[in-house]
Amino acid sequence: MTDTGFRLAPGSFEEKFIRSGGHGGQNVNKVATTVQLRFFPALSGLPYEAQQRLKALAGSKLTDDGDVIIIASEYRTQEQNRQAARARLNELVERALRPPRRRRPTKPSYGSKLRRLDEKKHRSDIKKTRHSEE
Repeated sequence: MTDTGFRLAPGSFEEKFIRSGGHGGQNVNKVATTVQLRFFPALSGLPYEAQQRLKALAGSKLTDDGDVIIIASEYRTQEQNRQAARARLNELVERALRPPRRRRPTKPSYGSKLRRLDEKKHRSDIKKTRHSEE
């Protein structure tokens, strides 16, 4: 469940445990602690707009099928990695549920226009003094 009160539909994600790579000795070689969480946005019950934002936010985590894969391997236990993967998924869904803020176009102030023009004139004068008169 996310902070906005949205609950992911059951069956909208699956977890698979795989062996971790890298250092760790015997523990790494015999225990599958890395969690691979596969999230299916189409089955999640997310609104269409949120699904589109989620796909944009997912970036390289998005598969060709439109699923989001999150891999967590920073901890030594399955449970901690499972919690880390679910927390990352919740954070991603939270960000997707928040609609983007509307941009309000603004105009430069009168003073900033004058300062810009004064600076341009100043630069122009500096460059004019570089030319030699013949």
